[in-house]
Amino acid sequence: MSKPKAIMSWSGGKDSALALYHALRSGLWDVTGLLTTVNEQHQRVSMHGVRTELLAAQANRLRLPLQELKLPGDVSMEVYNARMQEAYAVLRKQGVTQAIFGDIFLEDLRAYRVRELEQVGLSGVFPIWQRNSTELIHEFVDLGFRAVLVCVNEKQLDSEFVGRELDLDLLKDLPKSVDPCGENGEYHTFVYDGPIFSSPILFDKGQIVRRTYTPSGGSDCHGDEADEDAWDTGFWYQDLQLQSEEVVRPAEPAGELESDR
Repeated sequence: MSKPKAIMSWSGGKDSALALYHALRSGLWDVTGLLTTVNEQHQRVSMHGVRTELLAAQANRLRLPLQELKLPGDVSMEVYNARMQEAYAVLRKQGVTQAIFGDIFLEDLRAYRVRELEQVGLSGVFPIWQRNSTELIHEFVDLGFRAVLVCVNEKQLDSEFVGRELDLDLLKDLPKSVDPCGENGEYHTFVYDGPIFSSPILFDKGQIVRRTYTPSGGSDCHGDEADEDAWDTGFWYQDLQLQSEEVVRPAEPAGELESDR
């Protein structure tokens, strides 16, 4: 009996990596590829600020086709939803019936995802749903995943946190008000090694920059409905650059979705 086909909603960060790990380990789904939203102006992963060549290197190490859904930088919620609906509809025609997410405990976000998926006949899979955040970080580290913080919300964390390794020392240093997994948008990460990677991704750290955003009814790379308190603030970003010897394209790229054109 064939397994149901699923697409992985991939941010490149720790939650999606751990969710993918558990989805693959379960053997319940045929994971056909990664779906990531990308800022079409800057060619970086939405909200995380990671260059697309690093995203491609992840897909290469995971041996999964990468599909980039390109969005304008100042995208409204209406445009975001429409683009996602188009992307999901294309995937549905390709036989995909489920989408996998790395959400942990945000009930409204899960309900939003399920509602949007149902409109095109898909269902959601949440492998790490309602797991304890502290336990998840310990599991992430114990499994051999490696990640670096690439974006922090300055309302929650000082700029010194951006660029740091995601390890147990970081966990000890996080303020008590910050969720250990950054589930409330306190920080975002880039995963560069782990048990589902064929080899580590080699990169260099570039500049640290500050960017500010104003609420516009848009969303981040996870499809979160905009939270004005979270968006009307500054974010610190650690730029990462692939080392010259890196392979920068997946072996079997899926290309852009039809809705990108």
